[in-house]
Amino acid sequence: MKKSRFVLSVIIALMTVTGANAENYQSMEPLKLITPEMNPELVALPANPFESQEASTVTSYGQGMDFRFFKQVTNPDVKPYKFMDDLTFVGIPIFAAGWIIKGEKASFRQDYNNTHTNTRLITNFKTGIDDYTQFFGPVMTAGLKLGGYEGRSDWPRLLTSSLLSYAIMAGFVNGIKYTASEMRPDGSTANSWPSGHTATSFVGATILHKEYGLTRSPWFSVAGYGVATATGVMRILNNRHWISDVLSGAGIGIMSTELGYAIGDLLFKGKGLLRNDLEGFSENPSYFAISMGMSLGSKSLDFGYKDLENAEDFVDDELDEKINIDFHTATSVDAEGAYFFNKYIGIGGRLRVRAMTAKSWSDFVGDAINDRADATQFIFDMYNAYSPTPVTEQELQAKMSGMVTEEEITVESDHLTEFSANVGLFLNLPLSKRFSLGTKFLIGRTMTQELDINAHYKGTTKAMDTHIEFDNNELTDLQLSNIRDGSAYDMEWDYLTLGGNNSTTYGTGLSLTYKYKSNFMWKVFVDYDYSKKTFTLTYDPLRFLKVTTPDLGSVFEIGGIPLDAYVFKREKEMHYITIGGSFAVNF
Repeated sequence: MKKSRFVLSVIIALMTVTGANAENYQSMEPLKLITPEMNPELVALPANPFESQEASTVTSYGQGMDFRFFKQVTNPDVKPYKFMDDLTFVGIPIFAAGWIIKGEKASFRQDYNNTHTNTRLITNFKTGIDDYTQFFGPVMTAGLKLGGYEGRSDWPRLLTSSLLSYAIMAGFVNGIKYTASEMRPDGSTANSWPSGHTATSFVGATILHKEYGLTRSPWFSVAGYGVATATGVMRILNNRHWISDVLSGAGIGIMSTELGYAIGDLLFKGKGLLRNDLEGFSENPSYFAISMGMSLGSKSLDFGYKDLENAEDFVDDELDEKINIDFHTATSVDAEGAYFFNKYIGIGGRLRVRAMTAKSWSDFVGDAINDRADATQFIFDMYNAYSPTPVTEQELQAKMSGMVTEEEITVESDHLTEFSANVGLFLNLPLSKRFSLGTKFLIGRTMTQELDINAHYKGTTKAMDTHIEFDNNELTDLQLSNIRDGSAYDMEWDYLTLGGNNSTTYGTGLSLTYKYKSNFMWKVFVDYDYSKKTFTLTYDPLRFLKVTTPDLGSVFEIGGIPLDAYVFKREKEMHYITIGGSFAVNF
């Protein structure tokens, strides 16, 4: 027998190596070989040779497309989920956060009644992507399922849990929307809070998380919640929702799906389950997280005469009142990751986008119209003061009619958006198997995308005969006469822009982490960020007069009204405290 020969060869080799002599052999008892009993038996081999035998009992690689929508399938050795066994309740504090801060929108004075003709357009940032990204989760889940890549549930259980989740979400969202009657930022309808798009997106993300993130790979969850977060941010940038609407919508989406799956677990019990959650807790706290929060802190910028770059062109009393821009609570979205060398110390980085919406943008629209009216009044006063043939105000208006035939003020961007990238030291203090405290010390760079209001005027230029004489830089003679029509014009310019320079930013923060599954964590955090920025405000309300009444340029200068832009610069220390939550995967 081959096995007997092999054993005998090994024994002879060992005896040769140890230098045993012939006398030892004579004292040894005869060698007895025991041959194990071998019975043929059929064993199921895993469909994927690279997957463990334990996992092979619940996998379906190689099955091909799965269209068994109504056939109940249950894999062996899958532990049934108990009712409420899989609830995290994390949606409740997220919803509550949105409810707490929603009262701030009361201070937002919007031009809902379209008082200013052709000025109701809020922002040129418009995208319809969020109408599609809200369905990323269910499309991804259905695609994987149809492709034969098994997740948590078979088709009947998946469809039932999903329909229950969407039904519960729809009931919550519509019940609150039409009871609260909150006006949207764009003034279109009074059904802003909570965000239905965001709630729909987070239902789909949580379905993908439960079906494939928990059972296959945590990166499915990162993709789902990442797209859901982006959907919420786009709803804010589109001026369709406030941050409070998005936070509450996200909370409702997560909470509704957990309730839908809990009811599904109660109805189906152990039937229709194909895979259990991934097992095992890693002691290493390395992670990647997607976060959303609200930033409190520096919410106002004031500019006055002392901040003017070209102050020599103005007299002190021309800018007695400051130009003030107030902002709402900022929206903050982060992607953060850290690699830990042990349970306590690691290094990592954070990418953060913080967007602050300006309050009362329609005030600037009103200022533009008032500036034009003031300029017309100034022309009337100057004309009657220095013309040999004074006219009435009605006659002047008739002469000046057609100067501006179309006027449109467009808010290209009503957000002051800050992008920052930080790296630094991350620290972790384990409190138990599931809970830990964390902190970080970061340094990085920040850049700002400007707030921008544009003006677009059309009309006919006005020509005027002017005679101006100076003696030692003093006006000695001024005559105005004969206002007449000139050529047509069409001009567009930056009416108001506000931006900040790139600067160094420093950050720290505290976080509490709850690891509720093998690779999944929820975090709540409070971050502090500091930077010192130089903000530039360019205010150019009268540029149209350079085109519409070119002959009066010198007259305006004489009257102390420069037609060039006001350029303000101000250095300010920016302090932000960001409160938020994160969905994180452990790797």
